Amino acid sequence: LNHDMTLAEFKFIWYMEYSHRMWGRVVGLAYILPAAYFWRRGCLTRPLKGCVLALCGLVCFQGLLGWYMVKSGLEEKPDSYDIPRVSQYRLAAHLGSALVLYSASLWTGLSLLLPRHKLPESHQLLRLRQYAHGTTALIFLTALSGAFVAGLDAGLVYNSFPKMGERWIPDDLLAFSPTLRNIFENPTTVQFDHRILGIASVTAVTALYLFSRKIPLPPRTRMAVTSLLAVACMQ
Repeated sequence: LNHDMTLAEFKFIWYMEYSHRMWGRVVGLAYILPAAYFWRRGCLTRPLKGCVLALCGLVCFQGLLGWYMVKSGLEEKPDSYDIPRVSQYRLAAHLGSALVLYSASLWTGLSLLLPRHKLPESHQLLRLRQYAHGTTALIFLTALSGAFVAGLDAGLVYNSFPKMGERWIPDDLLAFSPTLRNIFENPTTVQFDHRILGIASVTAVTALYLFSRKIPLPPRTRMAVTSLLAVACMQ
């Protein structure tokens, strides 16, 4: 396909992929070696042992998913003359697993480093916690939809905003049959969904921030909510 590619251009792509794999293996060692050391020294409590085992298992699963994803880009598909690319489903699974691993690592680390706040369980605080969990799920779903955009090169279909071309809702939004296929395999629908989810995520984060301003929160919590809004706007 890329018959005019030079050796230098090929090396750039090769080293990018090679570095990613090597970095993944370094991450695996950064989990497993300290875990084995602290386990042997008896530094881990029983609940923490379970958490460490789960994180190390997730690291290994992440590597396995990466191999499974790359493999799909090397399979010759019969009657297909499309550009060779990895499966968008496997790409989304690989990204989703990485997000879960990163979030679980950060949560575990912060739980050990920072003591929990003892706050009175008011109705407003309960609602804030529930809304924060819902916002987290929405952001996670938006990120996964981004993997489908990347896997299908859906970002190349329309490059105008807020409209897609000359229309708010493009004509080929439901071009595939059955209808459900459009959500995962139609580049136009995938980009449309990602836009909607992105706008919904920023709106949800803004609403979470405004709601948090009405509740007396510790400085650390307030800084976290404010940082979330800033990062959402920058994203």
